[in-house]
Amino acid sequence: MSQSPFLTEAHEALRVKVRHFAEKEIRPLAGELDEKELFSEELTARMGEMGFFGIQAPVELGGQGLDTLSYIIIVEELARVDSSQAATVASVNSLGIAPILKYGTEEQKKRFIPPLCTGKMTWAFGLTEENAGSDAMGSETTAKLQDGHWVINGAKNHITNSASAISGGITLQAVTGENRGKKRLSAIIVEKGTPGFTSEPSKGKMMWRASDTGKLYFDNCRVPAENILGEEGQGGRIMLNTLDSGRLSIAAIGLGLSHGVLEASLEHAKNRVQFGKPISKFQAIGFKLADMDVKIELAKNTLYNACWRKDNNMQFAREAAISKLYSSEIAREIADEGLQIHGAKGFFKPHPMERFYRDQRLLQIGEGTSEILRMVISRYLGV
Repeated sequence: MSQSPFLTEAHEALRVKVRHFAEKEIRPLAGELDEKELFSEELTARMGEMGFFGIQAPVELGGQGLDTLSYIIIVEELARVDSSQAATVASVNSLGIAPILKYGTEEQKKRFIPPLCTGKMTWAFGLTEENAGSDAMGSETTAKLQDGHWVINGAKNHITNSASAISGGITLQAVTGENRGKKRLSAIIVEKGTPGFTSEPSKGKMMWRASDTGKLYFDNCRVPAENILGEEGQGGRIMLNTLDSGRLSIAAIGLGLSHGVLEASLEHAKNRVQFGKPISKFQAIGFKLADMDVKIELAKNTLYNACWRKDNNMQFAREAAISKLYSSEIAREIADEGLQIHGAKGFFKPHPMERFYRDQRLLQIGEGTSEILRMVISRYLGV
Protein backbone atom coordinates (compact mmCIF):
# COMPACT_ATOMS: atom_id res chain seq x y z
CA MET A 1 0.00 0.00 0.00
CA SER A 2 1.28 3.46 -0.88
CA GLN A 3 2.51 5.68 1.95
CA SER A 4 1.37 8.84 0.15
CA PRO A 5 -2.23 10.06 -0.07
CA PHE A 6 -1.55 11.05 -3.69
CA LEU A 7 -0.15 7.72 -4.86
CA THR A 8 -1.77 4.39 -5.63
CA GLU A 9 -0.14 0.97 -5.81
CA ALA A 10 -0.08 1.39 -9.59
CA HIS A 11 1.93 4.59 -9.18
CA GLU A 12 4.41 2.85 -6.91
CA ALA A 13 4.77 -0.07 -9.32
CA LEU A 14 5.40 2.38 -12.16
CA ARG A 15 8.13 4.08 -10.12
CA VAL A 16 9.89 0.75 -9.57
CA LYS A 17 9.70 -0.01 -13.30
CA VAL A 18 11.11 3.36 -14.37
CA ARG A 19 13.82 3.37 -11.70
CA HIS A 20 14.99 -0.07 -12.80
CA PHE A 21 15.16 1.08 -16.43
CA ALA A 22 17.00 4.28 -15.53
CA GLU A 23 19.58 2.42 -13.46
CA LYS A 24 20.10 -0.40 -15.94
CA GLU A 25 19.95 1.37 -19.30
CA ILE A 26 20.51 5.10 -18.76
CA ARG A 27 23.07 5.37 -15.97
CA PRO A 28 25.78 3.39 -17.84
CA LEU A 29 25.45 5.75 -20.83
CA ALA A 30 24.73 9.09 -19.16
CA GLY A 31 28.31 10.22 -18.63
CA GLU A 32 29.49 9.38 -22.14
CA LEU A 33 26.46 10.94 -23.85
CA ASP A 34 26.95 14.09 -21.79
CA GLU A 35 30.69 14.27 -22.48
CA LYS A 36 30.26 13.77 -26.25
CA GLU A 37 27.09 15.91 -26.38
CA LEU A 38 25.20 13.12 -28.13
CA PHE A 39 21.44 12.76 -28.48
CA SER A 40 20.72 9.02 -28.51
CA GLU A 41 18.03 7.92 -30.96
CA GLU A 42 18.43 4.36 -29.71
CA LEU A 43 17.84 5.26 -26.07
CA THR A 44 14.88 7.43 -27.06
CA ALA A 45 13.38 4.50 -28.95
CA ARG A 46 13.90 2.27 -25.90
CA MET A 47 12.05 4.79 -23.75
CA GLY A 48 9.28 4.65 -26.32
CA GLU A 49 9.15 0.87 -26.00
CA MET A 50 8.84 1.32 -22.24
CA GLY A 51 5.79 3.53 -22.72
CA PHE A 52 7.35 6.81 -21.61
CA PHE A 53 5.84 8.79 -24.50
CA GLY A 54 2.14 9.46 -24.93
CA ILE A 55 1.65 8.76 -21.25
CA GLN A 56 -1.57 10.77 -21.05
CA ALA A 57 -2.67 10.25 -24.65
CA PRO A 58 -5.62 7.88 -25.15
CA VAL A 59 -4.90 4.26 -25.92
CA GLU A 60 -6.70 4.48 -29.27
CA LEU A 61 -4.06 7.01 -30.39
CA GLY A 62 -1.19 4.82 -29.26
CA GLY A 63 -0.83 6.34 -25.80
CA GLN A 64 -0.89 4.90 -22.30
CA GLY A 65 -4.05 6.64 -21.07
CA LEU A 66 -2.52 7.33 -17.65
CA ASP A 67 -2.89 10.31 -15.32
CA THR A 68 -0.69 13.34 -14.76
CA LEU A 69 0.95 11.91 -11.67
CA SER A 70 2.06 8.82 -13.61
CA TYR A 71 3.71 11.10 -16.14
CA ILE A 72 5.42 13.13 -13.44
CA ILE A 73 6.74 10.01 -11.71
CA ILE A 74 8.35 8.89 -14.98
CA VAL A 75 10.06 12.25 -15.51
CA GLU A 76 11.12 12.40 -11.85
CA GLU A 77 12.73 8.96 -11.90
CA LEU A 78 14.55 9.63 -15.17
CA ALA A 79 15.93 12.93 -13.81
CA ARG A 80 17.15 11.13 -10.70
CA VAL A 81 19.73 9.59 -13.05
CA ASP A 82 19.95 11.89 -16.10
CA SER A 83 18.15 15.17 -16.75
CA SER A 84 18.84 14.99 -20.49
CA GLN A 85 16.67 11.90 -20.96
CA ALA A 86 14.04 13.36 -18.64
CA ALA A 87 14.01 16.53 -20.74
CA THR A 88 13.48 14.56 -23.96
CA VAL A 89 10.51 12.73 -22.47
CA ALA A 90 9.07 15.87 -20.88
CA SER A 91 9.33 17.91 -24.05
CA VAL A 92 7.63 15.35 -26.28
CA ASN A 93 4.81 14.78 -23.81
CA SER A 94 4.16 18.30 -22.50
CA LEU A 95 5.14 20.43 -25.47
CA GLY A 96 4.66 18.07 -28.39
CA ILE A 97 1.70 15.81 -27.73
CA ALA A 98 -0.30 17.81 -25.16
CA PRO A 99 -1.21 20.90 -27.25
CA ILE A 100 -2.13 18.79 -30.29
CA LEU A 101 -4.23 16.52 -28.09
CA LYS A 102 -6.04 19.46 -26.50
CA TYR A 103 -6.45 21.84 -29.44
CA GLY A 104 -5.96 19.70 -32.54
CA THR A 105 -8.59 18.53 -35.00
CA GLU A 106 -9.35 14.83 -35.16
CA GLU A 107 -7.27 14.60 -38.31
CA GLN A 108 -4.30 16.31 -36.64
CA LYS A 109 -4.54 14.03 -33.62
CA LYS A 110 -4.67 10.87 -35.72
CA ARG A 111 -1.79 12.01 -37.91
CA PHE A 112 0.70 13.27 -35.37
CA ILE A 113 0.06 11.69 -31.98
CA PRO A 114 0.53 7.94 -32.75
CA PRO A 115 4.12 8.30 -34.06
CA LEU A 116 4.99 10.59 -31.16
CA CYS A 117 4.01 7.82 -28.74
CA THR A 118 6.64 5.44 -30.14
CA GLY A 119 9.89 7.20 -29.26
CA LYS A 120 10.85 7.00 -32.93
CA MET A 121 9.80 10.60 -33.57
CA THR A 122 10.14 13.70 -31.40
CA TRP A 123 8.43 17.09 -31.71
CA ALA A 124 9.34 20.69 -30.93
CA PHE A 125 7.49 23.65 -29.42
CA GLY A 126 8.46 26.98 -30.90
CA LEU A 127 8.02 30.02 -28.70
CA THR A 128 11.54 31.28 -27.99
CA GLU A 129 13.15 33.74 -30.40
CA GLU A 130 15.91 36.31 -30.21
CA ASN A 131 13.44 38.84 -28.79
CA ALA A 132 10.73 36.56 -27.43
CA GLY A 133 10.68 34.26 -24.43
CA SER A 134 9.49 35.62 -21.13
CA ASP A 135 7.77 38.21 -23.31
CA ALA A 136 5.66 35.85 -25.40
CA MET A 137 4.18 38.80 -27.27
CA GLY A 138 7.65 39.60 -28.57
CA SER A 139 7.37 36.99 -31.33
CA GLU A 140 8.63 38.30 -34.66
CA THR A 141 8.15 35.18 -36.78
CA THR A 142 5.28 35.88 -39.17
CA ALA A 143 2.79 33.73 -41.03
CA LYS A 144 0.67 35.21 -43.83
CA LEU A 145 -2.25 33.41 -45.42
CA GLN A 146 -1.76 33.22 -49.20
CA ASP A 147 -3.61 30.94 -51.62
CA GLY A 148 -4.68 28.50 -48.93
CA HIS A 149 -1.24 28.32 -47.31
CA TRP A 150 0.53 29.94 -44.38
CA VAL A 151 3.78 31.50 -45.60
CA ILE A 152 6.13 31.56 -42.61
CA ASN A 153 9.23 33.71 -42.17
CA GLY A 154 11.42 34.04 -39.10
CA ALA A 155 13.56 32.02 -36.70
CA LYS A 156 13.35 30.18 -33.39
CA ASN A 157 16.20 29.33 -31.06
CA HIS A 158 16.98 27.20 -27.98
CA ILE A 159 14.28 24.74 -29.10
CA THR A 160 14.28 21.24 -27.58
CA ASN A 161 13.77 18.20 -29.83
CA SER A 162 14.12 20.26 -32.98
CA ALA A 163 17.31 19.31 -34.82
CA SER A 164 17.91 15.55 -34.53
CA ALA A 165 17.29 13.07 -37.33
CA ILE A 166 14.09 11.91 -35.64
CA SER A 167 12.59 15.35 -35.00
CA GLY A 168 9.27 15.30 -36.84
CA GLY A 169 8.44 18.99 -36.77
CA ILE A 170 7.32 21.87 -34.63
CA THR A 171 4.27 23.64 -33.29
CA LEU A 172 5.31 27.28 -33.49
CA GLN A 173 3.88 30.64 -32.53
CA ALA A 174 3.74 33.23 -35.29
CA VAL A 175 2.26 36.66 -35.84
CA THR A 176 -0.67 36.23 -38.24
CA GLY A 177 -1.96 39.80 -38.16
CA GLU A 178 -3.02 42.59 -35.83
CA ASN A 179 -6.08 43.25 -33.71
CA ARG A 180 -6.59 46.79 -32.41
CA GLY A 181 -2.91 47.54 -32.77
CA LYS A 182 -1.78 44.36 -31.01
CA LYS A 183 -0.17 41.32 -32.56
CA ARG A 184 -2.52 38.45 -33.37
CA LEU A 185 -0.62 35.30 -32.48
CA SER A 186 -1.43 31.85 -33.82
CA ALA A 187 -0.04 28.33 -33.38
CA ILE A 188 0.90 26.51 -36.59
CA ILE A 189 2.15 22.97 -37.20
CA VAL A 190 5.18 22.69 -39.50
CA GLU A 191 6.54 19.26 -40.45
CA LYS A 192 10.19 18.55 -40.96
CA GLY A 193 11.09 18.43 -44.64
CA THR A 194 8.77 21.27 -45.58
CA PRO A 195 10.59 23.49 -48.13
CA GLY A 196 11.90 26.65 -46.49
CA PHE A 197 12.19 25.01 -43.05
CA THR A 198 15.75 24.27 -41.93
CA SER A 199 17.36 23.47 -38.60
CA GLU A 200 20.80 23.21 -37.06
CA PRO A 201 21.90 21.70 -33.75
CA SER A 202 22.92 24.03 -30.92
CA LYS A 203 26.20 22.77 -29.50
CA GLY A 204 28.33 23.81 -26.55
CA LYS A 205 25.58 23.63 -23.93
CA MET A 206 26.49 23.68 -20.26
CA MET A 207 23.58 21.42 -19.29
CA TRP A 208 21.26 18.76 -20.74
CA ARG A 209 24.05 18.03 -23.20
CA ALA A 210 22.53 14.71 -24.29
CA SER A 211 19.21 16.30 -25.25
CA ASP A 212 18.49 17.70 -28.70
CA THR A 213 18.48 21.50 -28.92
CA GLY A 214 18.40 23.49 -32.15
CA LYS A 215 17.99 26.70 -34.07
CA LEU A 216 15.21 26.81 -36.66
CA TYR A 217 14.82 29.00 -39.72
CA PHE A 218 11.77 29.68 -41.88
CA ASP A 219 12.25 31.24 -45.29
CA ASN A 220 8.95 31.54 -47.16
CA CYS A 221 8.01 28.19 -45.66
CA ARG A 222 4.56 27.19 -46.94
CA VAL A 223 2.19 24.92 -45.03
CA PRO A 224 -1.50 24.24 -45.69
CA ALA A 225 -3.99 26.55 -43.99
CA GLU A 226 -5.41 23.57 -42.09
CA ASN A 227 -2.08 23.23 -40.24
CA ILE A 228 -3.20 25.91 -37.82
CA LEU A 229 -3.65 24.54 -34.31
CA GLY A 230 -6.87 25.72 -32.70
CA GLU A 231 -8.16 28.99 -34.10
CA GLU A 232 -6.33 31.95 -35.57
CA GLY A 233 -5.43 34.40 -32.83
CA GLN A 234 -5.48 31.66 -30.18
CA GLY A 235 -1.72 31.11 -30.25
CA GLY A 236 -0.88 33.04 -27.08
CA ARG A 237 -3.51 31.17 -25.12
CA ILE A 238 -2.30 27.81 -26.46
CA MET A 239 1.30 28.59 -25.63
CA LEU A 240 0.60 29.78 -22.09
CA ASN A 241 -1.77 26.89 -21.35
CA THR A 242 0.86 24.46 -22.59
CA LEU A 243 3.46 26.07 -20.33
CA ASP A 244 1.18 25.68 -17.29
CA SER A 245 1.24 21.92 -17.75
CA GLY A 246 4.87 21.91 -18.85
CA ARG A 247 5.90 23.52 -15.59
CA LEU A 248 4.88 20.35 -13.76
CA SER A 249 7.42 18.34 -15.74
CA ILE A 250 10.21 20.86 -15.11
CA ALA A 251 9.34 20.68 -11.41
CA ALA A 252 9.62 16.89 -11.70
CA ILE A 253 13.10 17.22 -13.20
CA GLY A 254 14.10 19.43 -10.27
CA LEU A 255 12.66 16.95 -7.79
CA GLY A 256 14.31 13.95 -9.44
CA LEU A 257 17.68 15.66 -9.75
CA SER A 258 17.50 16.64 -6.08
CA HIS A 259 16.83 12.99 -5.16
CA GLY A 260 19.87 11.98 -7.18
CA VAL A 261 22.07 14.53 -5.42
CA LEU A 262 20.86 13.49 -1.96
CA GLU A 263 21.51 9.81 -2.67
CA ALA A 264 24.99 10.51 -4.02
CA SER A 265 25.75 12.80 -1.08
CA LEU A 266 24.57 10.25 1.47
CA GLU A 267 26.72 7.54 -0.06
CA HIS A 268 29.76 9.79 -0.14
CA ALA A 269 29.23 11.11 3.40
CA LYS A 270 28.91 7.60 4.85
CA ASN A 271 32.09 6.40 3.15
CA ARG A 272 34.34 9.44 3.33
CA VAL A 273 36.36 9.25 6.56
CA GLN A 274 37.99 12.31 8.09
CA PHE A 275 39.33 12.77 11.62
CA GLY A 276 38.65 9.10 12.28
CA LYS A 277 34.98 8.85 11.36
CA PRO A 278 32.61 9.17 8.38
CA ILE A 279 31.87 12.80 7.61
CA SER A 280 28.13 12.01 7.89
CA LYS A 281 28.69 11.85 11.65
CA PHE A 282 29.69 15.51 11.79
CA GLN A 283 26.77 17.79 12.61
CA ALA A 284 27.68 20.23 9.82
CA ILE A 285 27.23 17.48 7.21
CA GLY A 286 24.29 15.82 8.92
CA PHE A 287 22.38 19.09 8.97
CA LYS A 288 23.06 19.65 5.27
CA LEU A 289 21.64 16.23 4.49
CA ALA A 290 18.64 16.85 6.75
CA ASP A 291 17.90 20.16 5.02
CA MET A 292 18.05 18.42 1.64
CA ASP A 293 15.54 15.83 2.82
CA VAL A 294 13.16 18.51 4.13
CA LYS A 295 13.27 20.47 0.87
CA ILE A 296 12.71 17.35 -1.23
CA GLU A 297 9.72 16.32 0.85
CA LEU A 298 8.13 19.76 0.54
CA ALA A 299 8.82 19.89 -3.20
CA LYS A 300 7.29 16.45 -3.68
CA ASN A 301 4.12 17.29 -1.77
CA THR A 302 3.73 20.59 -3.62
CA LEU A 303 4.20 18.96 -7.03
CA TYR A 304 1.97 15.96 -6.35
CA ASN A 305 -0.76 18.25 -5.07
CA ALA A 306 -0.64 20.28 -8.30
CA CYS A 307 -0.88 17.05 -10.32
CA TRP A 308 -3.80 15.86 -8.23
CA ARG A 309 -5.63 19.12 -8.85
CA LYS A 310 -5.05 18.85 -12.58
CA ASP A 311 -6.26 15.24 -12.68
CA ASN A 312 -9.38 16.26 -10.78
CA ASN A 313 -10.19 19.10 -13.19
CA MET A 314 -9.41 21.79 -10.63
CA GLN A 315 -7.57 25.05 -11.20
CA PHE A 316 -3.86 24.23 -11.04
CA ALA A 317 -1.97 27.04 -12.83
CA ARG A 318 -1.04 28.76 -9.53
CA GLU A 319 0.03 25.48 -7.97
CA ALA A 320 2.05 24.59 -11.07
CA ALA A 321 3.86 27.92 -10.89
CA ILE A 322 4.58 27.46 -7.18
CA SER A 323 5.78 23.90 -7.72
CA LYS A 324 8.04 24.77 -10.63
CA LEU A 325 9.51 27.77 -8.80
CA TYR A 326 10.14 25.86 -5.58
CA SER A 327 11.46 22.65 -7.14
CA SER A 328 13.88 24.51 -9.40
CA GLU A 329 15.11 26.74 -6.59
CA ILE A 330 15.71 23.87 -4.16
CA ALA A 331 17.45 21.89 -6.92
CA ARG A 332 19.97 24.74 -7.09
CA GLU A 333 20.40 24.79 -3.31
CA ILE A 334 20.66 21.02 -3.01
CA ALA A 335 23.13 20.72 -5.89
CA ASP A 336 25.29 23.40 -4.27
CA GLU A 337 25.27 21.68 -0.88
CA GLY A 338 25.82 18.30 -2.52
CA LEU A 339 28.94 19.60 -4.20
CA GLN A 340 30.11 21.04 -0.87
CA ILE A 341 29.69 17.62 0.75
CA HIS A 342 31.59 15.89 -2.06
CA GLY A 343 34.41 18.43 -1.97
CA ALA A 344 36.97 18.19 -4.77
CA LYS A 345 35.64 14.78 -5.83
CA GLY A 346 32.44 16.40 -7.06
CA PHE A 347 34.25 18.69 -9.49
CA PHE A 348 35.47 15.96 -11.80
CA LYS A 349 33.88 13.90 -14.53
CA PRO A 350 32.57 11.23 -14.73
CA HIS A 351 31.22 11.63 -11.19
CA PRO A 352 27.47 12.33 -11.51
CA MET A 353 27.71 15.21 -9.03
CA GLU A 354 29.52 17.30 -11.63
CA ARG A 355 26.70 16.71 -14.12
CA PHE A 356 23.95 17.26 -11.53
CA TYR A 357 25.49 20.61 -10.66
CA ARG A 358 25.41 21.77 -14.29
CA ASP A 359 22.06 20.27 -15.21
CA GLN A 360 20.11 22.01 -12.47
CA ARG A 361 20.95 25.48 -13.75
CA LEU A 362 18.46 25.45 -16.59
CA LEU A 363 15.56 24.79 -14.24
CA GLN A 364 15.36 28.38 -13.03
CA ILE A 365 15.08 29.57 -16.65
CA GLY A 366 13.14 27.07 -18.78
CA GLU A 367 9.31 27.03 -18.92
CA GLY A 368 9.17 30.36 -17.12
CA THR A 369 12.05 31.99 -15.27
CA SER A 370 11.94 32.19 -11.49
CA GLU A 371 11.33 35.93 -11.84
CA ILE A 372 8.37 35.45 -14.19
CA LEU A 373 6.91 32.75 -11.94
CA ARG A 374 7.06 35.07 -8.95
CA MET A 375 5.19 37.62 -11.05
CA VAL A 376 2.57 35.00 -11.99
CA ILE A 377 2.12 33.96 -8.35
CA SER A 378 1.89 37.57 -7.19
CA ARG A 379 -0.98 38.17 -9.61
CA TYR A 380 -2.97 35.42 -7.88
CA LEU A 381 -2.49 37.49 -4.73
CA GLY A 382 -3.98 40.50 -6.47
CA VAL A 383 -0.78 42.54 -6.60
